[in-house]
Amino acid sequence: SILRHHHPPIVSARRSYTLESFGGSRSAPGSEEWPVTSMNTILNIVPQGEIHVVERLGKMHNVEQSGWFIAIPFIDQIAYVIDMRERSIEIPSQSAITRDNVSVDVSGNVYIQFKDPQRACYGARSPLYAVRINAQSAMRAAIGEMELDEILHNRATINAVVKGSVQEAAEAWGIEVKRYEITEVTPDRHISEAMDKQAAAERNRREKVLEAEGEKQKATLESEGMKIKLQNESEGMRIQVENEAEAERTKLLLEAQGHSEAIILKAKAQAEAIKLVAEQLKQAGGEDAAKLKLAGDYAEMYGEMGKSSNTMLFQQNPGDVNALLAQAAAAFEAGKLPSK
Repeated sequence: SILRHHHPPIVSARRSYTLESFGGSRSAPGSEEWPVTSMNTILNIVPQGEIHVVERLGKMHNVEQSGWFIAIPFIDQIAYVIDMRERSIEIPSQSAITRDNVSVDVSGNVYIQFKDPQRACYGARSPLYAVRINAQSAMRAAIGEMELDEILHNRATINAVVKGSVQEAAEAWGIEVKRYEITEVTPDRHISEAMDKQAAAERNRREKVLEAEGEKQKATLESEGMKIKLQNESEGMRIQVENEAEAERTKLLLEAQGHSEAIILKAKAQAEAIKLVAEQLKQAGGEDAAKLKLAGDYAEMYGEMGKSSNTMLFQQNPGDVNALLAQAAAAFEAGKLPSK
């Protein structure tokens, strides 16, 4: 595409020092119109943030800072009124070709500030116009060195390249380039449609990936939950078995302890009984009483054996009490310990 430049109105360098010329051209100091002049009122006021360049008979005479100054009528002329504040110059949309042969329309803004009034007035016929044209050329050159994806995702690189290129040229015009910002990048219609389709496909892919990740995480959490549940159940069963075994062990120990204590108590009781029997036997008639008791027990034993068994017991004299006493006496004598 052919880049068409629209030149701003430029005041002729030839100026006549007539009364009409002292009225000047009081345009807005912040606009891109150049040059901006002011009427010589003899006692002139310079607003804050501006500088007035005074020419005397067509030659630069003085640079007046903010405040007041006196200029000679018909001799001195306020040729330039320069706004020293930072300003923005809009770079209109222009077509450019990327390194991968994609046509894009790019627009931006360049932020500048005048630093040297003398260079600004006499370094270029129209410094603001020169800055804008230079920024357009630098922007097209930077875009031609990059692919579309780089341009869309790495605007800071383009901004730095364009700023550096414009700054290098603007030093001779007394201008400092603060920064450059791309405002809009519009690819060709077909490329935009393809990018929209690609973006939609990428969104669908991400959606499916997120769904798959969600299912995977869900399955993992369910598996972890089942694992923890089984571990808890196994641990519970182990603790239950240990508790039951401990209870059984305690039960057996207590039963054995009780049985042992019962045996000890029974043995002590038998020992006491034997001791008592021995003491009674030493008394008068003790042996006869023992024999009688033994004969009774002997008779009771025969009775119990006859009731609880089918065994037939025969004795020579089953009804003879003297025979039972004789047997009891013999058993009693046999059970006596031999005296030392």
